[in-house]
Amino acid sequence: MKLTRRDLIRMSAGAGAIGLSGGWSSLLANQHALIMTTIPSTGQQVPSVGLGTVKFRGDPSSPEMAPLKETLKKFYGLGGRVVDTSPNYGNSEEVLGHLLDDLGIRKKVFMATKVDREDQAEGIKRMEGSFQRLGGKIDLMQVHNLRGTDMELETMQAWKDQGRFRYIGITTHRVRQHDEIERYMRKYPLDFIQVNYSMADQAAAERLLPLAQDKG
Repeated sequence: MKLTRRDLIRMSAGAGAIGLSGGWSSLLANQHALIMTTIPSTGQQVPSVGLGTVKFRGDPSSPEMAPLKETLKKFYGLGGRVVDTSPNYGNSEEVLGHLLDDLGIRKKVFMATKVDREDQAEGIKRMEGSFQRLGGKIDLMQVHNLRGTDMELETMQAWKDQGRFRYIGITTHRVRQHDEIERYMRKYPLDFIQVNYSMADQAAAERLLPLAQDKG
């Protein structure tokens, strides 16, 4: 059961009748339960909220890594598992690989990264580099901002069939690319799409999210 702040304020008026030793304490405890998402293609469940790592960059041996390490430790300790990165985020894959090793959780997170080359050989080189930096485990590989999509998906599907990835997908943060996203969603058996969706930007709800739901 997911409660809003308004729900809690409204129900607090009757808190005395519930009693902290009974239903009220259970109600509060439920607020800490993770919201999970089921991946339709496999049935695997993952937490709905993940961790982005665009700011995870710098010298992996520097003391400046301490706050990043603590953030990752806290995220994992609270049940977080999905970690999203990209070779476009400076050296975030390298930094992330080191931090996951230090925490001993490299094989325990759901690792997502991206590729954005328009030459097939360069795309393969890019993905092999991601495997090396992330310790050989990538759960989800995504075409970043639809660069070289058809070519990259051909390679990615082959690697998925070989067991190198479990999932493949495409990403964009640009509303102007929604027509392309829709075309690729209809053309390929994608496991994931990554698009902007917030109170300030709900364009994805017009077509893309309903289509994703229909396709499973």
